Amino acid sequence: MCDLRVSDIQRMVDEWIKSFGGGYWNPLSMLAALVEEVGELARALNSLEGGKGCGDIKFLVEEIGDVLFALICISNYYGIDMGVALRKSVEKYTVRDANRWVKK
Repeated sequence: MCDLRVSDIQRMVDEWIKSFGGGYWNPLSMLAALVEEVGELARALNSLEGGKGCGDIKFLVEEIGDVLFALICISNYYGIDMGVALRKSVEKYTVRDANRWVKK
């Protein structure tokens, strides 16, 4: 188990990017990379669930990591705290969907 906080993960990616000296790609290139990775995630999930072939969970794990990495790069580029962004989304869904689901 990995006990990293979102801020730790964002810092880890930022340090890795800066270690190559080039910095982040331009925003549209990073978005294209994110979309590409989401497509690969879809293929891995489809394969794992029997839609096409017989998948392996290790490929799903890899693609989830790739999607997260691409999203972190975009967030870091714009100085967005992903923990704050996620908290706001959960609050939004809590209010919007308050009567949508049966609470357990």
